Amino acid sequence: MFGLVAALVLLAPAPPAMAVSPARAELGAPSASAFRAQAAALPPGVPAEPSGSQVVTVRVASPASGSGELRAWQRESDGTWRGVLGPVRVKVGTDGVGEAKEGTNRTPRGMFSLSQAFGRQPNPGSKLPYRQVGNADWWVSDPRSSAYNTYRHCTAGTCPFNEKAGENLGQAGPSYDYAAVIGYNTGKPKPGAGSAFFLHVDAGIASAGCVVAPRTTVVTLLRWLDPAAKPQIAIGIDDAT
Repeated sequence: MFGLVAALVLLAPAPPAMAVSPARAELGAPSASAFRAQAAALPPGVPAEPSGSQVVTVRVASPASGSGELRAWQRESDGTWRGVLGPVRVKVGTDGVGEAKEGTNRTPRGMFSLSQAFGRQPNPGSKLPYRQVGNADWWVSDPRSSAYNTYRHCTAGTCPFNEKAGENLGQAGPSYDYAAVIGYNTGKPKPGAGSAFFLHVDAGIASAGCVVAPRTTVVTLLRWLDPAAKPQIAIGIDDAT
């Protein structure tokens, strides 16, 4: 139900701008500079100015929380941020949110890119580069490999990394029917700092650090995210900067 509502919210037109009420006018209209400052206010949970015009926020109540709320925001031409999806209840790592590293089930805290997607199912209409994966597609979590925290294609038993320290994307089940890659530790991966963080489908399995959302929500996001808008995800803790 959350996913269906989210999809309808995403497709809904932006509400008309609200006029200043007479009571507000009696107090004096805000100055132009104050109005611009208000218009440029960041969405809740976004710690720094985004590089683009699309942001997904995931906020949890405390560092140990295993679940939180996801929302999506679009920056309009006048600089204002408009909510286009959510709130949707999602799972995060069973170890909560904070500093991620290999061997923990913690979701990384911070702002990261959402620049690529994949899934066991065909592309549902994503504008992001999308790869349909099978049993020869992997995400490498072997910190001794030069391919650490990257995608690789190889037949099982022939891969140049420890296959037990990685994920066979095609064999992972419906969780990876649709997914977006969270760009944590991906530019120049630091061995052991954590790998394989995705926003993917909730298949009823606890999260090892990924953001896990209803299937319809993930599909809706994949159809909305646009590389031209430089989409990012902000993962954080309520009442914390």
